[in-house]
Amino acid sequence: MKKTIFIIGVAILFSGCSQKTPYIPKASKYTSAARHKACMRCYTVLGKKYTPTYVSVGDTMTGISSWYGPNFHGKYTSNGEIYNMYKKTAAHKTWPMDTMVRVTNLQNGKSTIVRINDRGPFVKGRVIDCSYKAGKELGLDKMGIAKVKLEVVGFAGQITQKGTHQKSNKPKKVKLKNFGVQVGAFSNHMSAKKVAKKYNDMYPNNKTIIKSFDTQNGTIYRVWMMGFDTKQQAIEFRDCNGINGSIVRL
Repeated sequence: MKKTIFIIGVAILFSGCSQKTPYIPKASKYTSAARHKACMRCYTVLGKKYTPTYVSVGDTMTGISSWYGPNFHGKYTSNGEIYNMYKKTAAHKTWPMDTMVRVTNLQNGKSTIVRINDRGPFVKGRVIDCSYKAGKELGLDKMGIAKVKLEVVGFAGQITQKGTHQKSNKPKKVKLKNFGVQVGAFSNHMSAKKVAKKYNDMYPNNKTIIKSFDTQNGTIYRVWMMGFDTKQQAIEFRDCNGINGSIVRL
């Protein structure tokens, strides 16, 4: 039986433009550039580690929503704002600050749009914590919690209309992006497939691929997690997940 070889490393891969590019948050009237950077670092609460992720318009998520109000009113949120329970904001564990999210209550059909400005809720199964005003529009003030669907509809406090693309006669520029992180290398193909599935399940907004390389000692199957728009994103992912290794460019 061949021994499984596990090599951790990070690789930067270049390709053409992807159809769906995650938005990289910039300084806005709500959140400074420094706060954005801080809020996208991994963090641990109650012994569980969370890794913030970049998202694109149209990304969705389902789960349980709750709401928070008087006990937090007037206190600082994660992006440095003063929490106002009468504004339509929300807390999310991993999505970027100032992401605009349509929240739909799947139990009564009501919906509203909120802006993420805080982290949480740190309760198993819950995906978003709405402000009192947003919660009231969803009927959470009476229900307490409800199953909801989240959909990204914009960034920096602005709603992006899906499907309204302006045509341009200018030639498209190919950008260097789609950076990838090597998360493992194996001599056993099945081991590589298991790791690829693991990362696919953990990070559905990214994509894992397996590339084989022939060596004198046999074939090595390298697992890459793709979908990082910048080198910095790849580095942050590596550091958050404790992946040690050099950065190479293929």
